[in-house]
Amino acid sequence: MEKSLQRAPFDVASGPGDAKARSERLALTAGGIAALLTGTCCVFPLVLVSVGAGGAWLAHLRAFEPYRWIFIGAAAVALAFAWKRIYRPAADCKPGEVCAVPRIRRGYKIGFWAVALLLLFMAGFPYVAPFFY
Repeated sequence: MEKSLQRAPFDVASGPGDAKARSERLALTAGGIAALLTGTCCVFPLVLVSVGAGGAWLAHLRAFEPYRWIFIGAAAVALAFAWKRIYRPAADCKPGEVCAVPRIRRGYKIGFWAVALLLLFMAGFPYVAPFFY
């Protein structure tokens, strides 16, 4: 019975590393949402019209344009925090924490770069879009 109560060293479902994993996920999620909101004024109307959804209400998405830089800044801050948490040295991680598992570290790094590329695309789209019209 005592053996069943022990956790394996790679069990990251709960424990002290869980709060750190939650903060990494939260930072990546916040960065992703802010990156998506960055393109609300410009990319989303184009995508919606491309798939056949249209209407006068699409013009109201243009109202988000003044807030674009706020969304870019929020995404950059969230990604900076995520980068600090994800790319810290593995020596700082204790056994059993999320950052000590290579597969999970790799997943967070892939997620980080995916969100960073999304932010670059959404932030740069209004400047590149005139070349496609």
